[in-house]
Amino acid sequence: MGGGRWRTVLSGVWRSIAVWAVSTVTMLVLAGLLPDFQVQADDGDSATRIAATAAACAGVFGLLSSLVWPLLVRALLLVPALVLGLLVFFLNGSLLLIALWISPSGRAEAAPETAVVVAAVMSAVASATGGALAVRDDDAYRRRLYRLADRRRRGSGAGPSSPATVFIQLDGVGHDVLREAMDKGVMPTLAGWLGARPGTGRSATRRAPRPTHRLTAWRTDWSSQTGASQLGILHGTNHDVPAFRWYEKDSREVMVCNRPSSAAELQRRAVERTGDGGLLTFDGASRGNLFSGGADQLALVLSMAARRGRENRSRAGYVAYFIDPANAVRTAMSFVAEVFREIGQSTRARVRKRRPRVKRGGLYPMIRAFATVVERDVVVAAVIGDMLAGRAAVYADLVAYDEVAHHSGPRSRDAEQVLQRLDRSLALLANVAEHAPRPYRIVVLSDHGQSPGETFLTRYGLTLGNLVRAGCGLPVPRKVQRTHSGAEARSAVRAALRRPVEEGGEQHRPSSRRSEPIVLASGNLGLISFPDVPHRMSREEIDRRHPALLSTLANHPGIGFVLVRSEEHGGLVLGAHGAQVPVDELSDEHPGPLADFGPGAADAVRRTHAFPHTADIMVNSWYDPAEGEVLAFEEQIGSHGGLGGAQGRAFVLSPLALSAPVGEDAELVGAECVHHVLRRWLRESDGPQVPLTARREDRRAA
Repeated sequence: MGGGRWRTVLSGVWRSIAVWAVSTVTMLVLAGLLPDFQVQADDGDSATRIAATAAACAGVFGLLSSLVWPLLVRALLLVPALVLGLLVFFLNGSLLLIALWISPSGRAEAAPETAVVVAAVMSAVASATGGALAVRDDDAYRRRLYRLADRRRRGSGAGPSSPATVFIQLDGVGHDVLREAMDKGVMPTLAGWLGARPGTGRSATRRAPRPTHRLTAWRTDWSSQTGASQLGILHGTNHDVPAFRWYEKDSREVMVCNRPSSAAELQRRAVERTGDGGLLTFDGASRGNLFSGGADQLALVLSMAARRGRENRSRAGYVAYFIDPANAVRTAMSFVAEVFREIGQSTRARVRKRRPRVKRGGLYPMIRAFATVVERDVVVAAVIGDMLAGRAAVYADLVAYDEVAHHSGPRSRDAEQVLQRLDRSLALLANVAEHAPRPYRIVVLSDHGQSPGETFLTRYGLTLGNLVRAGCGLPVPRKVQRTHSGAEARSAVRAALRRPVEEGGEQHRPSSRRSEPIVLASGNLGLISFPDVPHRMSREEIDRRHPALLSTLANHPGIGFVLVRSEEHGGLVLGAHGAQVPVDELSDEHPGPLADFGPGAADAVRRTHAFPHTADIMVNSWYDPAEGEVLAFEEQIGSHGGLGGAQGRAFVLSPLALSAPVGEDAELVGAECVHHVLRRWLRESDGPQVPLTARREDRRAA
């Protein structure tokens, strides 16, 4: 037996003894504190006998945990996935009750109500001790990767020599935010891939690591949100996705991108339109995404979450992850820590009266912890498994930054801390790639950015819906109703809990009062529909029904521009002071009311105008190009979904071994174009390889 194997065995023995000893001491302490729990005979025992009894009970408990735990998790496949994490301590504690009953000493006993407390404490302490030791043993983790890789190779023979590709989507991370994070040293792994020394950005040329990747910006569509972007990236089309949520008059329902039934329908439409299954149809895996991309291996894919039964693999990733007790404990501990971190950060923001600010109470701390801990850990673990299995194409979405930036701001310290942890996850994946059975290229990209700014409600004291009602001459409620957030993490939590993602008020039927409008928000993009009219209303029809509505919207200081259909001009863009320009006449040289929104705005608006399900009235909020701020129609101080600022500027970080995304003077525009670039890269299976990490001598020099 080699020295490395001996160290592995001795390390495992040491950890087992340490956990056993701590469990024994814990049991003795509990026996001294709790009157209804004892580990000695009624007539008393010697200290040695009591210690031996406690050690025996702790040992049986540990043995049952290691043998029975995996079977329990598999048996709970149909239980809501997130509940698995919450059952960690309870299930292990239940095994302790059995351990007390079958212990060889026969002297330990507890009252039923006390036994629950003892079981929970024992489970928590034992799991925490083992988890902490496992987390700190980096050498053991590295050796485990080697063993897993060797096992995969032996099981499937020699791996393919052609390179495979992993696409990691950092949800909501804009190009400029990424650049700033690397320059500040927040993301040293990605900075190193670009050949910059951490903390000094592009200015670091002396003794810097050799670059292995290139950074390219790409411009999103008008609907700058995950539903439109990811559908286009994975399935090659996002035609007829005008926003995050929109009303469809033919079906009389609201489509919501993060609703499982809507995601499944959008995916079906995309496949029907392209005639192709998606980016991942050949030996692919889809992890943590809204859509499958045609992958055969699925985990936490929202478009599949509406399915029921054992055949539903959308939640199988939770089971595969939590079946390892060390994973369950580590994630549970991190989850609790993240909840307290959010409570502390939100309290500090309130005390310091930071502006802008939105409410972060209720269930939000748990939703944030789910996005930044549970979803991240499960998805990263699934990608590691895919790489060690040698799959040809993997696409995974990490939503942590997007969720935090919505509530704390895109450039806040809270969001920076999330970027730091995501960078460590990317470093881990690069390390795993060194042990994979085939070469791997890691592509990091985003689906959109986020634009900062206070909410429309905060600045003007009313929601977009109430402004529309006022313009229609309808009564405006005295009590302001806050809009809900469309953040992706909320849908992931609901899918994990098997709760429906449908949100209140999003299923509509024509009102008996013909002028009742449906007003929906997608970041700083608003959509107004009149459900009693079966077609898309024209500007002339709207003016006849509500003469003041369009002028009220176009002239409001919080509105940037309005898009409607005109019987005379086709698409028509309305702005302040009576400005109106047909969309066919708009261009970058003659932008009209779109002047502040930058290059490409006219093309984006013109494309959306042609969608079959574009709303009767499309409203984009005001945008300040000097500060980069927008006014979200939702309760978000970092928002995306419309035009204006950083939300429309995403990135692709690709290995130099792959061809450049676009020519030197060209620009990458639209999610569909990104799809074609990624598909081209998957075809590039030959050619010289550039290592994911810098050479060893370069790392030492840096």
